[in-house]
Amino acid sequence: MSEKVLIFDTTLRDGEQSPGASMNQEEKLRLAHKLAQLGVDIIEVGFPAASPGDFEAVSLIAQEVEGPIICGLARTGAEDIERCWEAIKHSAKPRIHVFIATSDIHLEHKLGMTREEVIAEITSGVGLAKSLCDDVEFSTEDGTRTDPDFLVEAVRTALAAGATTINIPDTVGYTLPHEYIERLTYLKEQVPEVNDAVLSVHCHDDLGLAVANSLAGITAGARQVEVCLNGIGERAGNASLEEIVMVLATRQAELGLETNIKRSELYPASRLVSMITGIVVQPNKAIVGANAFAHEAGIHVAGVLKQPLTYEIMTPEEVGLGTNSLVLGKHSGRAALGARLDEMGYKLKDADFQRLFEAFKVLADKKKEIFTEDLEALIADEILRIPLRWRLDYMNIVSGTVTVPTATVRLFDCEEIKQDFGSGAGPVDAVYNTIQKMTGTDAKLLRFTISAITGGMDAQGEVTVRLGEGDRVVLGKGLDPDILVAAAKAYLNGLNRLEYMKTHAPVVAKEERTL
Repeated sequence: MSEKVLIFDTTLRDGEQSPGASMNQEEKLRLAHKLAQLGVDIIEVGFPAASPGDFEAVSLIAQEVEGPIICGLARTGAEDIERCWEAIKHSAKPRIHVFIATSDIHLEHKLGMTREEVIAEITSGVGLAKSLCDDVEFSTEDGTRTDPDFLVEAVRTALAAGATTINIPDTVGYTLPHEYIERLTYLKEQVPEVNDAVLSVHCHDDLGLAVANSLAGITAGARQVEVCLNGIGERAGNASLEEIVMVLATRQAELGLETNIKRSELYPASRLVSMITGIVVQPNKAIVGANAFAHEAGIHVAGVLKQPLTYEIMTPEEVGLGTNSLVLGKHSGRAALGARLDEMGYKLKDADFQRLFEAFKVLADKKKEIFTEDLEALIADEILRIPLRWRLDYMNIVSGTVTVPTATVRLFDCEEIKQDFGSGAGPVDAVYNTIQKMTGTDAKLLRFTISAITGGMDAQGEVTVRLGEGDRVVLGKGLDPDILVAAAKAYLNGLNRLEYMKTHAPVVAKEERTL
């Protein structure tokens, strides 16, 4: 019989640490529900002590999301742990995840602590967490660069204090797969009692080895793997949930391992993360990228037409990526839209459904064919949005090869209407210069990308921008059949996110948020 590998999803915590990927409370809740639908075993929903916003989001998810274990992160200090417990205690399955750095480089340069002081912190921190919650995970931050014998002492101490899961993270993505196996094997030999707990791995992708190292950890006996959808996360990201799951599924006969993940929900979950964060999945991304099941070379196409297994080791349908099909049009009513949303796994409030239906009708007048991706884009644009200070009301652009590009823009600033005009090197530059003048923003445009949601000449355009202002970096996203309107929406979406962060998401030092 196959053994189970527990999927610990940290998209809402570590994934949110991707530059510009901060999520508001409603977005976190919607993604948490999707993760529960996906079948993850543990959801790490945030770091409650990091900010009031994080605490509120964790608390809300703990109360509303059923099924998975709901986990909050905490340092070893009593204030962090008590704050974490207050946020997660409403869950039917709460977990406190306590961490402290154990490598000498972190002890000297970040914590300013001795090894003895760290051991004392582990004893008190894990002990306090255990007094509040039966399910306690302990992580040795920078564990793969920790002296092996001190790692043994730290883990033995955590287990004695009551930890039920032990996580050895490759925090900076430095380890090679064989080194990870050696480290975990040595730990199990020296601390036999760790076999009574769940051993976990948490790998970063700085050298592109996060998935390989996670699989190495699993082969060494880890039965929990910490991952993010789309591989997002701090710096180069975390191990990709969909890649780990599909490796275990595709090579199940050899590995003898399985997960509780509903694989047909992988692609929809990936799309939702992309829509919420604005981080576009690169086309050649394994499992969920646009090219993952695309074939161009003649010899490949000929083989696939005769037998898909010649070049496809899994099917698109297996991960929830079916072929595009026309599902709705301008004559479709509320019942048809509601039925399609049910199939997609969306349960909307009446007010949200009405707003979406109105936007759907507007789009249906512009597009002959409405695809699933179009509906997902509408949901992202109409439902998964933060409170808006600035909204686009009207835009007119004059541009060409023999004229200076100019833009006239009318915005809602809260309920006040403002209008102005400006020029630029091109039509997008003219629009952005005008909006910058009207909003008074100091934000710098760091990145601008355009893609199409579906095929066809009438496809919706998707524009993603990255804006930076001071210590804050945000992603903005805009969708519209008119690419210039999409560009304006993306810029305003980014500015609204910056405005929201100023009052709802205080900047937290990275050393207080990483593993």
